[in-house]
Amino acid sequence: MKIGHAAKVAAVTTAAIAAVYVVCVTVLNLVVSAHLTAQVDGRLGDRLDDLRQHPAELIQRVSRPGGVPDGDDDDDGSPVIGWLVGAGGRLVASTPGAPALPAGLTARTWDGQTITAALGRSGSFRLKLSGTGAGLLVVGFSLAADGRVERWLLISEVTAGPVVLLAMFAGSLLIGLRAQAPVEQSRRRQLEFIADASHELRTPLSVIRAETDLALASPRKAAAYRDTLVRIRGETERLRRLVEDMLWLARFDSQPPPPDEGPVDLATVAQACADRFRSVGPAVTASVTAEPALVNAPPEWIDRLAGVLLDNACKYAGPGGHVQVGVAATGNRVTLTVEDSGPGIPADQRPRLFDRFSRATEQASGTGLGLAIGDSIVRSTGGRWEVADSPLGGARLAVSWRQVRPHRLEPDRRSAAWRS
Repeated sequence: MKIGHAAKVAAVTTAAIAAVYVVCVTVLNLVVSAHLTAQVDGRLGDRLDDLRQHPAELIQRVSRPGGVPDGDDDDDGSPVIGWLVGAGGRLVASTPGAPALPAGLTARTWDGQTITAALGRSGSFRLKLSGTGAGLLVVGFSLAADGRVERWLLISEVTAGPVVLLAMFAGSLLIGLRAQAPVEQSRRRQLEFIADASHELRTPLSVIRAETDLALASPRKAAAYRDTLVRIRGETERLRRLVEDMLWLARFDSQPPPPDEGPVDLATVAQACADRFRSVGPAVTASVTAEPALVNAPPEWIDRLAGVLLDNACKYAGPGGHVQVGVAATGNRVTLTVEDSGPGIPADQRPRLFDRFSRATEQASGTGLGLAIGDSIVRSTGGRWEVADSPLGGARLAVSWRQVRPHRLEPDRRSAAWRS
């Protein structure tokens, strides 16, 4: 199996997922950053409102160690710090340890704005400014903690990203290989089918061409021409059967099976098929259940399957041999059995028994498509194969289906219409 195509599909899938991952991560980071900023802005607004409500204590509250307190004067170690800037940009008061404000922020033109600024070595601060009678009031909050949260989130995303993408690539590759396996198997079977069909068709065509060339090479007697035409007719008949079987399999593979037309009585089909084959050569006997053995399947398919099994058994049993057909119900299943007194099926040939153009032995002639057709019918109708040795000395092929139990049984069985 070629891995290249599956790897390309997995790579394209992983690239698409990587693009989606980057977009999702970017959106998540923006949302988290906006949420943290909104929290800080809300806290700064609360502190600023509280300071403006106490103008007499403004300098004292701004200069309070530990940061600007909240409205309840609860010293909770808040990192919010404040500055009071007077006329001319002169610093009137500030929280102890507060970094210096940039010169451009001391003007009254910043009144009412909220900005993010770098305050020297102290890092980035979120600042909210408001004018008061005493000057420009500024409250700030260090973004170091928020920066750590954002960096931690980014590191987690960058670390998890390759792991997720690698897992997605491996999963996509595995799924691609598993999905490609049936396609690859079907392709190989198709190539093998074409090669085998070409080989099988070449033989009768070569015989027909050789017989025609020989007949045209020199004048011959009428009896000789007749013998030539008889041989050509035989090869033409073989060619016709081969083409018909190939077309049947091609149609069966390309088109979905029709809906169930059952129930069909398996016992009636087997008995009718056995009656048709009694004149072929070997002795054909039938042992079918007296009770209706109903299965859900198109009657013509079951008739074709029984015909394939009986034709195959008669060929290998040969003249003077014995073929036995049986239908029996066991539990909730019904079984069609065909046994012969032929050479049997070697154990090493049984795994390839239903392959197209496969023959268990060369004792009997045929195209090697009969059992392949039968296997297609069995699989499409939900049947089960059983291949074993027969007490008659040859092979025993059995197919079982789930038995259908109708609410009422009509006097005439469903197969009567097509049997007549």
